[in-house]
Amino acid sequence: MLHAYPPAHNAGAEWAAHSLLRELVARGHAVDVLLSQPASAVDGYELDGVRVHPFRSKADPGRWMRGESRADVVVTHLENTARASILGELNRIPVAHLLHNTYDKSKQWLVKGSPQLVVYNTEWMRADVEAWWRIHRGDRPMPYGLVVHPPVAVDDYRASPGDRITLINLTEEKGAKVFYGLAERMPRRKFLGVVGGYGHQIIRDDLPNVEIVPHTPGDRMAKDVYARTKLLLAPSVYESYGRVAVEAMCSGIPVIAHPTPGLRESLGLAGAFCDRDDLDTWIAEIKRLTTQKEYPRASKAAAARAAELNPKAELDTWCQAIEGVAKRGRPH
Repeated sequence: MLHAYPPAHNAGAEWAAHSLLRELVARGHAVDVLLSQPASAVDGYELDGVRVHPFRSKADPGRWMRGESRADVVVTHLENTARASILGELNRIPVAHLLHNTYDKSKQWLVKGSPQLVVYNTEWMRADVEAWWRIHRGDRPMPYGLVVHPPVAVDDYRASPGDRITLINLTEEKGAKVFYGLAERMPRRKFLGVVGGYGHQIIRDDLPNVEIVPHTPGDRMAKDVYARTKLLLAPSVYESYGRVAVEAMCSGIPVIAHPTPGLRESLGLAGAFCDRDDLDTWIAEIKRLTTQKEYPRASKAAAARAAELNPKAELDTWCQAIEGVAKRGRPH
């Protein structure tokens, strides 16, 4: 039970969820996605074997709550967590929560919803929730949880890097003002802005060295975005992980990022980190990374980090855990 889904909605949380669900399909399981937001698609569709059902009414989940179509497990995230948890409890179907952030609302539903499985997208996020739990719910055990970093298959995103300095998702929170500020102060550099799948997009057409392209489906990112990108910018004020940064590294594209805990975990030693309020440092880092001496080294480090994040082992753990929940109501 999710609110939106690729290819119409291409945010990191939705692609992370799809990566988990398509892995279950690859192992012989039936996966249906029920959308809670009205979508442009009138009919259902299939993506990598995952069957997606557009929203029609609030009664949509009933088909999977009972009878021959009764679900073995309900998987949910973000705004659907509350409803899915309640329906799971009422119909005695185990529920798995996918956690993409550390907001209090998400943590509170770990208590209210009592999920049989929690999937954190980073180690730092699991540590944050554990600390919160000790303070607020230390009298009861936490739900079983595991870490699955948003799976990114290198072959899905590999391209030959281009010549642009790119920002994906032009909101203030993702760093649009940093992006435009850099473009203003570096007029000889070419910049590429990609409209995001959510949030208020800041679009400027007054800078001749900036090109803005529309919201891009995940299966087009390699060809339409990363093949045009030399450096990726990630000046986000908050990132639980930073999936696009990992996608870019699949093509050996160096990433300059604000040092959020998530981006530090995803980029590791391959990342270059600058405070989003210090534009001078960003300019210096762009100049350094694009020299003939430094770029090949940074590109090689980025590609090596992407390969190091091979998701196979974590996907195996995810599948074993969800299969355990389906068969016995618990991961083991």
